[in-house]
Amino acid sequence: MSLRNAVLAALLDGEASGYDLAKNFDAGVANFWMATPQQLYRELERMAGEGLIQARVVQQERRPNKRLFSLTDAGRRALREFTAAPPRPGAIRDELMVKVQAVDGGDVEAVIEAVRERMAWAEAKVARFERLRVRLLAGRTEGEHLAEAERVGPYLTLMRGLEFERENLRWGERALAVLEARRSRVE
Repeated sequence: MSLRNAVLAALLDGEASGYDLAKNFDAGVANFWMATPQQLYRELERMAGEGLIQARVVQQERRPNKRLFSLTDAGRRALREFTAAPPRPGAIRDELMVKVQAVDGGDVEAVIEAVRERMAWAEAKVARFERLRVRLLAGRTEGEHLAEAERVGPYLTLMRGLEFERENLRWGERALAVLEARRSRVE
């Protein structure tokens, strides 16, 4: 998958500035696709050059003018083509997993601390995703939202992100128990 497809999907919500896309990307898309603001702005320029999105300038007083981006027909076609193609299998590339794999020949304390840090990060993401879930539901039940919402994709990916981070917490608890038990056995 490319950043381009994630941006096209994000623009399904409507016209947005680069700043708004970066902010929304961090809140909603970051659970499955990471990008820095610089990468996002470069991709927006490329996509505009390829005719997948269009930009219009909004004049602002007391602030710099902003550009609002929206999908073009070509962008919608590209998004349809992307969704029609079978996905490539995903792969986990996680430095923490390499450290855990090497813990028996490495610094157990450092690995334990790294697992704790990952758990703290996962807890923060769960809290942020829960706040986003409440905002998406807007007082409706999940069933009502899924039946009535204009778009269900953001909610479904949010739920995947929540489950992913909850599983990170479950794994972290188990890994800490094992590593701490081994540490005390060695001491």
